[in-house]
Amino acid sequence: MATATSAHTTGTALVTGASSGMGAEFARQLAADGWSLVVTGQNPDRVAAIEQEVGATLAVRVDLSEPGGAASLMRQIDDAGLEIDLLVNNAGLTSFGAFASRDLDTQLDMIRVNVLALTELTGLLLPGMVARRSGAILNVASSAAYAPGPLQSVYYATKAYVLSFSEGLAEELKGTGVTVTALTPGPVRTRFEERGEMTRNRMFNSRFVQVADPAAVARAGLEGVRKGKRTVAPDLSTRLSIVSTRFLPRTVLARLVGWLHAG
Repeated sequence: MATATSAHTTGTALVTGASSGMGAEFARQLAADGWSLVVTGQNPDRVAAIEQEVGATLAVRVDLSEPGGAASLMRQIDDAGLEIDLLVNNAGLTSFGAFASRDLDTQLDMIRVNVLALTELTGLLLPGMVARRSGAILNVASSAAYAPGPLQSVYYATKAYVLSFSEGLAEELKGTGVTVTALTPGPVRTRFEERGEMTRNRMFNSRFVQVADPAAVARAGLEGVRKGKRTVAPDLSTRLSIVSTRFLPRTVLARLVGWLHAG
């Protein structure tokens, strides 16, 4: 990848949640295209493994759900004398089940990672990008951002925030040399869904729903960054599902998503 967008050249990329799934694919593809990498994750063994695989400049084991996690990550980046040219806000949590029956701390951790940490890292890195008039941010949202999500109500709400935040920032940053792209995939076959106890529901087992390959989704997201796109839906199935949300009443959407989530 010679350039992330037409406005700035290859440099140093920060990929959060890089130790597995789409995060690992982002790291692999960026490394193959000549980017220096800062990779993060919670599991020290997997962080060490991806660090070795991609030859990362810096690897940081960090829990972004912890207070001060994002600030701690940035201190380590600053201490290493690194400037981030591309931020890939990929780290995320999910949980499956009726909100009233799920552990509340788990739901709040989801908000801390999917919303607060993403916003904090963006806020810490964006001023430097604007000052240099060069940089890019890729926020991993979801096609879930376009609908209510029974049995994953908090997750869907966090992704709606990511999409809206990204689109607003992209408009604010016109003419600055900095771009913001929101990636909105549908279901992706990764450990993320396994941890969320979702692999047995209709979303992952229906012939009407395409479950995407993480490498293909990461590739589409990075291509969107190169082209300066504001949103990227990585495949035709996802694009069609997003378009359909514009025509269905919200109550119908909620019932449809609830049916897809039912086991």
